[in-house]
Amino acid sequence: MNVPIEPEPRPPGQPPQLERGLGLLQATALNIANMVGIGPFITIPLFIGTMNGPQAMVAWVIAAVLVLCDGLVWAELGAALPGSGGSYHFLREIFGRYRWGRIVPFLFIWQFLVSGTLEMASGYIGAVEYLKYAVPSLEPTLASWGVPGGLRVVAALACVGITLSLCRNIHLVGWISVVLCGGTIITVLIVIVAGLLNFNPSLLALPPNAFEMNLTWVVALGAAMRIAVYDYLGYFNICHLGDEVRDPARTIPRAIMISVGVIAAVYMTMNLSIIAVVPWQEAMKSENIAALFMEKLFGRNVAVVFTWLVIWTALACMFAITLGYSRIPFAAARAGDFFAVFAKVQPGGNYPQVSLLALGGLTAVFCFLPLQTVIDGAVTVRILVQFIGQIIALHILRTQRPDVPLPFRMWLYPIPSVLALIGWVFLWATSGMQLLLVGLGVIASGAIVFAVWQKVQKVDRPPAAA
Repeated sequence: MNVPIEPEPRPPGQPPQLERGLGLLQATALNIANMVGIGPFITIPLFIGTMNGPQAMVAWVIAAVLVLCDGLVWAELGAALPGSGGSYHFLREIFGRYRWGRIVPFLFIWQFLVSGTLEMASGYIGAVEYLKYAVPSLEPTLASWGVPGGLRVVAALACVGITLSLCRNIHLVGWISVVLCGGTIITVLIVIVAGLLNFNPSLLALPPNAFEMNLTWVVALGAAMRIAVYDYLGYFNICHLGDEVRDPARTIPRAIMISVGVIAAVYMTMNLSIIAVVPWQEAMKSENIAALFMEKLFGRNVAVVFTWLVIWTALACMFAITLGYSRIPFAAARAGDFFAVFAKVQPGGNYPQVSLLALGGLTAVFCFLPLQTVIDGAVTVRILVQFIGQIIALHILRTQRPDVPLPFRMWLYPIPSVLALIGWVFLWATSGMQLLLVGLGVIASGAIVFAVWQKVQKVDRPPAAA
């Protein structure tokens, strides 16, 4: 990080002055690499299966609207309060002024250690499914060697490798992200062009009663939206690096809006292209849909080459997301709102070594869970504290914090934030009892840990706001 270990205090809305940092190109590249990654290549079968047909594309459209509205929340907060940590930074600046509010940023960090690392683990899990296609002898070989966990061990080792590769100066990391994003764009464009050139609209025929509105259909829509939102996650990645962005008041909103617009269009086109080549009945049973897609069009040899591009895309995503997420616990610890060990910085490279390595370690552990579990958990666990919490925080910022300038204002406020709130409540309510209990359990355990930690550390509480 190109920030001092102990930065001088500055007004909440005033961005740091960096001679070198992330510009619009790098910021957008980090977002896009995070958003595309391997997500669509591993979730299309799960996505179609939730609603048992291509009518699930409705969920993509609704999720795109939700993400666009929520992106405006992130854009306004990121422009007004740029700083490392993203949601943590926003929640601390806004809720931390109240005696009761100090628990909010702590709970965010606590749930993030679960939701963020689950999200990262999903990328590695999906990547090894494609590795299994490219190197079919690998899994039996590992089994013959008696390697416990099989390909999941490979996923965990890949996580360790990406984590160590991020132990670099932020300026170099920013340009590495541009290169990785270039590979991601090439991979997606190949799928789109190949699909459109071989587009068979008859394969998009809907099953009977595809839009029969009942409780089962509504719950299925929520499940499909949850997967779609998972694929869109990353539109806010640059907010986690606010201290390392040049001109954040302009760069952050532009990077968010550009990445959301680009990826929404790309996702819709790519998904339709795939299921117009691979029948959806077959696609929903595939573990590596992109490889199957290319094999149907060009044969196995070409599909194997393309599979390596998909794996590259997965690594690009993991690189970008690990970079951004590693700054979140670091920022909290540096401000005294989380365990102090996470604030340690590597002197030579000036990066948050403990935070980075801790997230990498947790992600490696979660690589051994089922893919559907990590996807659902990555979305549901964060809804209450992060997404809904930020919408409330933005309203407080606008109504009770005249001291904070707003260089970017949400269009048509408060309509987008209200739509985002409705969307998040719907996703949370349709998550199913097991996921709801896990999410509430994470929050409850965080509250207990906060109370114990605050007592042990004798943390001084800020005075309540007047």
